[in-house]
Amino acid sequence: MNSISHVRKFSTAASALALAAALAWGAPAIAADAILSGQVKGPDGKPMGGVTVSAKADGSNITTTVFTDENGEYYLPPLPAGNYRVRAQALTFDTATTTVAADGKKKQDFALAPLKDFARQLPGNELLAAMPQDTPEDAAMHRILRSQCTSCHSASYVLQHKFDEEGWNKILNLMKNVNVYGMKVDRPAQAVIDVNQKQLAAYLARARGPGETSMRFDHMRPWPSGEAARVVFREYDVPINPEAGLPERTATNDGSDWKLGTPSGLGSVVHDAWLDLDGNIWHTSNVPNHVASVAKINPVTGEIHNIKIGGPGGFAAPTHGMTRDPNGILWFNITTQKGGLARLDPRTEKVDVFLPPEGMMPTGGAVTVDYDGKGMIWVSAPEGALRFDPKTEKFTEYKSKTFKTPNGNGVTYGTASDRDGNGWWAEMALDIIGKGDGATGAVSELKLTPIKEELDRVSPATMAIYDKAVAPDFNSPFPWQQGPRRMGTDKNADVLWVGNSWGGNLAKINTKTNDITYVPLPFPKATLPYHVAVDGKHNAWTNLWMTDQVARLDPATNAWTLFDLPTRGGEVRYVSLLETAKGMQVTLPYFRANKVAVMSFRAAEDLTAAKAAAN
Repeated sequence: MNSISHVRKFSTAASALALAAALAWGAPAIAADAILSGQVKGPDGKPMGGVTVSAKADGSNITTTVFTDENGEYYLPPLPAGNYRVRAQALTFDTATTTVAADGKKKQDFALAPLKDFARQLPGNELLAAMPQDTPEDAAMHRILRSQCTSCHSASYVLQHKFDEEGWNKILNLMKNVNVYGMKVDRPAQAVIDVNQKQLAAYLARARGPGETSMRFDHMRPWPSGEAARVVFREYDVPINPEAGLPERTATNDGSDWKLGTPSGLGSVVHDAWLDLDGNIWHTSNVPNHVASVAKINPVTGEIHNIKIGGPGGFAAPTHGMTRDPNGILWFNITTQKGGLARLDPRTEKVDVFLPPEGMMPTGGAVTVDYDGKGMIWVSAPEGALRFDPKTEKFTEYKSKTFKTPNGNGVTYGTASDRDGNGWWAEMALDIIGKGDGATGAVSELKLTPIKEELDRVSPATMAIYDKAVAPDFNSPFPWQQGPRRMGTDKNADVLWVGNSWGGNLAKINTKTNDITYVPLPFPKATLPYHVAVDGKHNAWTNLWMTDQVARLDPATNAWTLFDLPTRGGEVRYVSLLETAKGMQVTLPYFRANKVAVMSFRAAEDLTAAKAAAN
């Protein structure tokens, strides 16, 4: 195994162990170098609750974020002394930024002013929700926009700009002839865009053209309150990929200042991320680079330690999905000579690579990795899934029952495994969930219910065209599709949760009976789930990748709690959890913004103690 390591250091005034614990968990500390607090008011002089307040020290790659309470007051956790750029932001308001020399107790108040043209500042779901959809024609175009034009990027990336009808036509001409990686391919044009292009370009120009807009911004989401306003975020910048050939060493827009809009994503290397049992952050990288296959981030200093495993052409072997097993070992897929599986002990940093034997599928597709209740590791493969036995170091192959169809192939997207030792995978293009029986090796499948409202909307003439069309990849759905992406099982119950991107819901599957129910997300026509993780209380967590939010579902009540992320256009592709006696931390890798965020929780009494320390 070819393994090279090097360290990327960022200067930061790291403090003692007590401060490290406070920073990691968002808890107040008795002795602190700097305690920043203050109040945010609106133009009318009244306090503003739920405002996002972030602080980043000069020379540091760490941003700490909290939210104001009902009195407009914010209390950052203890920070190392230094000069900080402090920023206050709220939807439809201009960004307020100042520099604070923090040492001891420091107060910094803000007054926010309304932003006249705030569309560029908004997350993707708000822009989608504002698009016209009152008439049957507009509703049809809204659905196609949501499924075709947000399949691999947030709606905010494209809708933050304005084009006339000719300009939108040029964009659609490109989109219908390129694959998911933006490369032109020799195949028929994407059918859904091609058939609806004229009407779709006119619809977009009417809403996001140079003239008067038909968008309506009268149903904006509420700002965080209660538990959602007590969380603490720590976001870690990751260096730009040197292979991207960019003139700057750091991003000019990384989503931190909302009024700059959604960043381009050029140079990003982050994909999935997990905390190890010691609280270190690990992330995978699936883009060509010579630096890292995986990387470790010190949660207190922000120091980044890269691990390169030799891949094709001298590049670092690309990685994608990752999981942490109950013993704290990290597993991730990797492509060296072919797609395989890697095992990493985070304490020794020893990496072992395992390749499927000749004649067996490699790992591949939009790969995810999971462990089952029997100690086996499951990983996505193009035509199904692979199971790996860590004791015997042998793979078992599970092939999809339905793969090739007249309308395209069912390449595997997400994979998960249950407590009984069974594996599950999503054929996103076909709305099929595959199941591999860990005991017998048998493969079965479940078909998700198409969205009737969208089926009924398609005319017979258009349906005749769709019947003959071949979807070029899993990101080019027909309007009625659910679009199962990534999934997660409850390791303490017989439940599989599937994130249905186009359906705007979570599919809840009983792993014993295979019964399926659907739990809609808040505002299902404007929110897209991606991955699902389940905590020890059976709550299902999903990253709403184009809303800049993470959501938690209480399955006992089907009640949702939404947590706002501090960065605009992060495009989180994964969510992972670490539960310890200290509490829970939620890790969120920002695929587009090239950061990793860790969210921790403060109880009401923690906030009271922080207020007392500040005052």
